Parts: sequence; structure tokens; C-alpha cells
Amino acid sequence: MRLVLTLMVVLLSFSSVAKPLSYYFEQDVKFDPTIPTPEEVLGYQVGEWHVRHDQLVRYMEILAQKSDRINFEVIGRTHEQRPLVMLTITAANKLSNIEQTRQAHLARLSNNNDKAQDEPAVVWMGYSVHGNESSGSNSSLLVAYYLAAAQGDEINNLLNNTVILLDPSLNPDGLARFANWANSNRGMNLSSDPKTREHVENWPSSRTNHYWFDLNRDWLLLQHPESRARIAKFHQWKPNILTDFHEMGPNSSYFFQPGIPSRKHPITPDENVTLTKAIANYHAKTLDENNALYFTEESFDDFYYGKGSTYPDVNGGIGILFEQASSRGHIQETINGPLSFPFTIKNQLLTSLSTFKAAIDNRQALLDYQAKFYNQATDLASDESFEGYVVEGASDNTRIKHFLELLKQHQINAYPLTKSLKADGKNFSTHSYFVPLAQPQYRLVKAIFSEQKNFADNTFYDVSGWTLAHAFNLPFSKVKSSWGLKVADKAWEKVATPSFASLTEGYAFGFSWDDYLAPKMLNSLLQQGIKARVALKALTAKSTSGEINFKPGSIIIPAGLQTNTDWITLLNKAQNEFGIAIKPITSGLTSKGADLGSRSMAVVSAPKVLLIGGQGASQYEVGEVWYYLDRFVGVAPTIVEMNRFSSLELSDYSHIVLAHGNYNSLSDADKVAIKSWVRKGGVIWGHKGGAKFLADQQLLKASYLSRQDVASAFNTTGLSYGDKDHLAGRQRIAGAIFNTNVDLTHPLTFSLNRNTLPVFKNSTWLLEASDAPFVNVLTYTKKPLLAGFTDAVNVEQVAGGAGLIAHSYGRGTVIGMTDDPVFRGYWYGTSRLLSNALFFGHTFRANGER
Repeated sequence: MRLVLTLMVVLLSFSSVAKPLSYYFEQDVKFDPTIPTPEEVLGYQVGEWHVRHDQLVRYMEILAQKSDRINFEVIGRTHEQRPLVMLTITAANKLSNIEQTRQAHLARLSNNNDKAQDEPAVVWMGYSVHGNESSGSNSSLLVAYYLAAAQGDEINNLLNNTVILLDPSLNPDGLARFANWANSNRGMNLSSDPKTREHVENWPSSRTNHYWFDLNRDWLLLQHPESRARIAKFHQWKPNILTDFHEMGPNSSYFFQPGIPSRKHPITPDENVTLTKAIANYHAKTLDENNALYFTEESFDDFYYGKGSTYPDVNGGIGILFEQASSRGHIQETINGPLSFPFTIKNQLLTSLSTFKAAIDNRQALLDYQAKFYNQATDLASDESFEGYVVEGASDNTRIKHFLELLKQHQINAYPLTKSLKADGKNFSTHSYFVPLAQPQYRLVKAIFSEQKNFADNTFYDVSGWTLAHAFNLPFSKVKSSWGLKVADKAWEKVATPSFASLTEGYAFGFSWDDYLAPKMLNSLLQQGIKARVALKALTAKSTSGEINFKPGSIIIPAGLQTNTDWITLLNKAQNEFGIAIKPITSGLTSKGADLGSRSMAVVSAPKVLLIGGQGASQYEVGEVWYYLDRFVGVAPTIVEMNRFSSLELSDYSHIVLAHGNYNSLSDADKVAIKSWVRKGGVIWGHKGGAKFLADQQLLKASYLSRQDVASAFNTTGLSYGDKDHLAGRQRIAGAIFNTNVDLTHPLTFSLNRNTLPVFKNSTWLLEASDAPFVNVLTYTKKPLLAGFTDAVNVEQVAGGAGLIAHSYGRGTVIGMTDDPVFRGYWYGTSRLLSNALFFGHTFRANGER
């Protein structure tokens, strides 16, 4: 048997995996010989090598130059400055007048004209949002070639009845990394062994983008340039169908939607499911004809609206997920036999072509459904028991601006209040904003403010709660009546950063810690040699314009400490760059609170952060920390894999951050070194698995409940084997929002102005509240669930537990958090806890022992 396998591997040479065009296309398809094939441009046959992103872009450019059916456009750039490419493809006579076609398509969505005449359906083809699921992007070479070069009645019918928007690579940075990995680990003789290096990437994988984010979770959150560019183009067209081509484990087959019927979002109309099933028949037919195995309705779901296959569902379109079993490299042995890269590409091509056939045959139904989706929005809103939502802006200009920008990118209007309002027992000032239900994005408005806790099916593929206002820590309420509601005539629009009066020499200067960018401004000043203090207590200082109140956490910059002769220039530049006013102080003697020379004015220094990653650490959560520190704090962390930890000089760093993961691979010597470093004054932060490591090492003086402990609380008496999946769904927390009580007197909570703070939880690992005084910074409320599904058994165990514990360890500080404070980059509320730890983690003393 071993000899047979060896011979098979030897025979898998370059030529055996390469496939000509005749492998991918039926023999009766004729092509225009003046249009170059992928092989003529790339120098190899599709599937012989993994296409690099630059090669992919170049081929698309050439097709657009050679074909009068294609318009090539760069709609944005990635973090690594790779172009985000979009092809617009239709009949030549339509392409020359494409803007009129686009405007006519959008006009039907607001003129109560449900019936389309000769309007084309808009079909968006999106490939490989996960970089190492590359069969999609490689198949896009063939799809684009077919659309550019195919001849005959079938292609003419397609081009005359559709506008096709083709995105060949939704994640260029990830695709580029994976192409390099797969190609550089390929030999002349191919290995199909799943254990070979070609099939097993190093940490972090190229599934993710530059910051190691899963871009398929970012369609709603829009944290990254890839997503922002894509959403802008999406709303320029509002496609009728959007396809999302993925890969799954090698031992599977092929999946296409519909997914599990009971797991669609309740806001999605039932007609969406009907159309998805109708389109599925076309995929089944073409895969049947090619003897390809597949399945539907057994996996995946359409609940979370932040994925590529679900975002269209809340925007009047039909999103369709495709999942192909992955060869990961060029060929891999599976339970179904050898799985070659060309075979995976062919399946993605086949369902691309079947999508086109479905779009033509169902064009009228798709257009009518979309028009009805939007034209009924106002009527549906009028049937609701409330008018919309009011959101408090408060004193953090940056945070509310980012929230409103996010709404605007999703075509949601918010109107400034011109008069204070009381809604649901809460008072909202004129710094607040009203988001009406009666607008075209009625369904999306409901979805992003939803606090639903109970569902028909309580098992979720992804998160069950994503209330954006909670993520931004913005108080909000339903507005039950328009009585007393006074808003501006025009919806909010982004305005330029305000300018401030020029600062001159003075005794001292100060600025509030409230704004989301205050940590970034402070770090910038510290990096440039400015000496600063943090006020640990409130004070009232004197200025040329009267007295100024500074809350705890305010940053004070005394003139007497400065050694940089340009320090006033730096302050002026900073306040205008970051939009945060720096206020002059004329005397060190205050009328209230501590004087400026008080011991309660603690030194703040630019943090030197060590972020531990590597095998065992979550690439997503390490990436989220990196992204937050880099984008919002201006800190460049030193990212080191665990297997390199012993080579470090820990005294070079002020902070160590342990994101979620398993850190047991650190040696005993490493663990001793960490304890010694903290004892000498270091600040260490850990969340989720990182906090567990700190507790296991007795650095964090806290007890916890493991996942097994939490699961054991469920009664399993009398359950049958068929109840297994349902029980597993009840036992997990797939992603929900919980409320915590906040110790507002603690330095780690500076800038938080409410005594409660929403947190995101997607794990059943739980820290127990400490008996020691002064260390429980966050504790879950008695009724903590705010939004999303969590079984009552789990809610009961979460209630009263610790959200964040912080205490001294020698001269240093240990901070442990139960949850991820920077989840997917959009948790603006809890992320301030992490930046506070960087700047103020050394400013408090509390004994973790009772």
C-alpha cells in the first residue's frame, strides 16, 4: 500500500495537474480568438499555479483593453496598497451608456414602480474573501474570459439581460500571501499528503487581510478599506444577486445556499428564501451534469447581516454562499480521493455560469422583488409601534462621528436633534441624533438596533447580537411618538475637523480624556518628547478665560517639565490634527481639587508594547489588538511568536498583551521571566485565554469557570442522540452582548461616563468576581443579557461574574478581562479599557489577595 501511494505521488507532476480550457468549458462554446486566454497572459494554464494578485489584475486589465464588453475600474486600495478591482460587464451597446442604466435601476427602488420592462438584472460576482480559499479567484480568470470572449446566442442573451459586476479578489492581501505560500512550497513532483508543508500554513494563515481580520465578517462593520470600497460600489448599483465563493475542509464536497432554513434572520422576507431555492435548482442541474457531489440546507445560516452572502438579504438582493472542498495547495488526498486544484476551480466556474442562467430566467422576479423590498419600506415603518431610535452623542466627538459615518455608508440617515427629548424614560440632549424607521433602509435600521434575545432556532453559525450603538457605548432608546421630536431638516453629514485658537506660552496646558482619539494624541505628544501627567482626581484650574473643570483622566502638560523648545508648536499641531482642544492653564494653584504639582498628578509615558502571538494564539484577536493600537492609539506593538519569546529582553517593554489563545507552549523559564518582569514594574494584560493563562500562573488572583464547568450546569437527563446538536447550541455563546457595572472611580475606566458598559461575549469561559476590595473594575449585572441569544442557564452563570479584574503584583500590575475588548475592531466602547491600561496601568495599587 505504501509503495502504491509513493508511486501515485511521483506521478503527480506539473503536467498532471495542468488542465486546458477544454477541461473547464463545454466543447460547443466558441471563443473570439482575438481575446487572449489566461494561459497566453500568465504563461501557464489555470490551476497549474496559484495566480498572484498582480497577475490577476493584469489579466483583467488586458481583457478590458481587448473587449468592448468590459469596463475595468480600481475602486480602492487595500492596507498594503493593492488595487481593489471591479469589472463591469454587459453588451457593448449597453456598456457605452452604463450610467443611464445604473440610474434607471436605482430609480425603480424609490418611485413605487414595481414592474421592470427591459431593465437588466444586476449580478455581483465576488471571489475569495478568504485569501487561502483561492479556487474562487482563480476561477474568476475563466469567468472573465468567458464573458469577454464567448460567442453565440447564449452569451448574447446573458449580456443583453444583465449587468455583471465582477470582483475577482475580495481580499488581495490575503490572496497574495497564499499564492506565495502554495507556489513556493510546490515541487516538480506534487505531494498529495495532507501533512506536507504546502497544505499547512504557518501562523497566521492567509485567510485574513493585512491586520489578520476576517473580511467576510466586515460587510456591516466596515473597519477596512476593502469593505468600505466594496460597500460604496454595492450601493451605487444595489445588485439583485450577489455571489460569495468560498472553500471548506478538503474532506467535504460542495455547498450552495439555501442554508439551514430555520436560521435566516427574521427581518429577511420569505420571498428571499423562495428565490434562493429557485436559483439553487440551476446549480444542482449543472453539478449533476458534471457528476459533482454537493449539499444544501444542512449547514451555514443567513442570520448575521455582516457577511457577503447575507448583507444583500437586508438590501433587497439575494446573497448566495458557495463552499468548495479545498485542495489548499495543488492536490490533496481526501476521503473522496485526490482533490486537485483544477477540479476545485472548475466547480466554482460551473456555479458561476449557472448563476448567470438563473439570473436571466428569473430576471423579472428578481427585479420585482427588489423594487417591492424598498418601495414598501415606508408602509412597513408606519405599521411599527415606534418612530425610530434616538442616540446620545455626548462629549466624545470622534466616537459619535464614526458611528454616524458607519450609518451613512449603509445609506442610513440620522438627523441632529434641535431640541432635547425624553424617550423611554431617558433624557437626550441636542447633541443627540434621531434615526427614523421611515427611510429606504428600514430593515437595516431595525437590524442594527435590534436587541432581540429569543429566536426560532437558537443555533448560530456566527454572532446573534451586533447592536451597533451598544458596541459604540452610546445610550439609545426607541422613540414611541413624534410628539416633541424636533430634528434638523437635513441629515447628518461629515464636516471638517474643527480648528482651534493658537496656543501661546503659558504655565501649563490640559486636555480632556473623553475623546476617542485622546490616547492617540497623547501618544503622539509623548513620542515627540512632551512631558505629561494624568490627573487621577478631578480639579478646577485657572485660565485666561475663567475656570476650567478637568475630570479624572485629564492630561496636564506643565511648562516647567518641557525640554523640547518647540513644545508649543507641537501642541498647536496636535489639537488641530486630532480635533481635541488643548486648554491653557495660568496657575499651578487650583480652586478645587489637586494642585498641578500634587502627587495625584501621575507620570504618563509612551508605552512599549509586546504583543504575543504565534501558534496557539488566535490570529483574529491578536490582529484586532494590533489594529486597534496601530489605528487608534498610534502604537506600533512588537509582535513576537511564542517560540521566540525566550530571546527577548523583557526590560525593553513596558506592557505585555496576551490576546485570546493557549499560552502553555511558553517554557517554564519564560513563565518565570514574565513573573519577574511584572514584579519589577511591568503591566500585563490578558483577555479570554490570555486571562486564563494569567490565572493559571497565579499572576491574576482570580478564580474562573471553564467551558466544561459552565456546560456541566445543563441538565442532560433523558436526552437522546438526536438532541446532541441542540444541546451544544444551548451550551455555547456564539456571540451576544452583555451589560456590566463599572467602577467609574478606577483609572482603567477614565473617559467612561456611564456606570454601565456593554461588552461582547462569544465564550463561556468566565472569571469569577474577586472577594478582594478595589479590584473588580467591571462586573456583570444581575440581568446581564442585552442582545443576542444566550441560554438562561448561561445567563444565570454570567450574572454577577467579573468582567475585568486588575490588581498589583509586586511593583507591577496584572489586568484580566473575561471578554475581547476590541472584537472585530468595532467595539469602540470597551476598547478604551485597553488604551487606559497602556497609559494608566501603573497609576493604581490594589492587593489582589483578600
